[in-house]
Amino acid sequence: MSAQVLSLGCRLNLSEAEEMRAMLSAADDLVVVNSCAVTSEAVRQTRQTIRRARRAHPTARLLVTGCAAEVERSAIAAMPEVDGVVANDAKLDPRSWNVSRTFERPRARYSRAFVQVQNGCDHGCTFCVIPQGRGASRSLAAPEVLREVERHVALGVKEVVLTGVDLTSWGTDLHGSPRLGGLCEAILTAFPALPRLRLSSIDGAEIDDSLFGLIAHEPRMMPHVHLSLQSGDDMILKRMKRRHTRAQALRLVERLRTHRPDLAIGADLIAGFPTEDETMHSNSLAIIAELGIVHGHVFAFSARPGTPAGKMPQVEPFRVKARAAQLREAVARERTLWLGSMLGKPLAVLGERDGTGHAENFAPVILPENCSAGEMVTVTPRRIIDGRLA
Repeated sequence: MSAQVLSLGCRLNLSEAEEMRAMLSAADDLVVVNSCAVTSEAVRQTRQTIRRARRAHPTARLLVTGCAAEVERSAIAAMPEVDGVVANDAKLDPRSWNVSRTFERPRARYSRAFVQVQNGCDHGCTFCVIPQGRGASRSLAAPEVLREVERHVALGVKEVVLTGVDLTSWGTDLHGSPRLGGLCEAILTAFPALPRLRLSSIDGAEIDDSLFGLIAHEPRMMPHVHLSLQSGDDMILKRMKRRHTRAQALRLVERLRTHRPDLAIGADLIAGFPTEDETMHSNSLAIIAELGIVHGHVFAFSARPGTPAGKMPQVEPFRVKARAAQLREAVARERTLWLGSMLGKPLAVLGERDGTGHAENFAPVILPENCSAGEMVTVTPRRIIDGRLA
């Protein structure tokens, strides 16, 4: 058996998993679990994945890396299924796996490439353990980013997605403190044939003027913004130590849509944060419709070790679960209306490997027959099938 990498959690983990698959492609009888610790449920799923991997590969060497392996290192390492733990900040270093530094990056089969330009976080959100798992904010210098993008473009990749733990803080640790907007401009200028540049989750409070201008006006910057919103209530945002208010989030989206009406909004939302009452929860429910959130990542709050939020008065678990369900239902309603609004309208779709693709606004689309991964096609959807346009 060649090496297998099983990845949980965020897009950054997915990006890093691709790096590890390429790096470990020559290794035999190895399973790597790239773990997540953003919630207690994520840690539970990590443990479940480890156990399943061991049952499926009883003789393989099983190693664990990622945030759960960092935040809960002793507990993960003590699992009988685990042969070893690799530090999160060392998982892209071949020396950590005892393999050669020279390896191929076999990505020609992918239509979309994730490029990690930032890691770690310097902010102190009261609910978050990610700084414990990822460390301080570090940025990949612009020349290195351009070299990485160049490799993907040379393989024919049609879309590049920039990823990071706190993507919009890119550059704060570099000489001259460049901003993410400048990096995006450099990529679009250096690679005029690249059709699509997309951003993973961003912090609305950190959007610089250049980045705003690109999202608002640049056709090759995809009309899809996923905000690290977390709540629609100002008191909860304050207790989370977020750096935006409800009104600022609404104003940001309003300003962007003034210039780009087709903009699709995604958001991370936490249900049942400590001290949240029904009025505060209602404010989060309401902001889903006010912003038109169609790509929603809803997390049921769970106290993480060593965080200030874990010491705050907790909401009863059954209420947390019920509120998370209500938030998901609200997002589903917005998403259904949004998908319906695109019926009968031509969409530029980038084909992927499973017979589906995504429009510029990240709407999922079932491809016509005989379309291949990496192919750009125009699709005029007539119906919705299982949440996808067709």
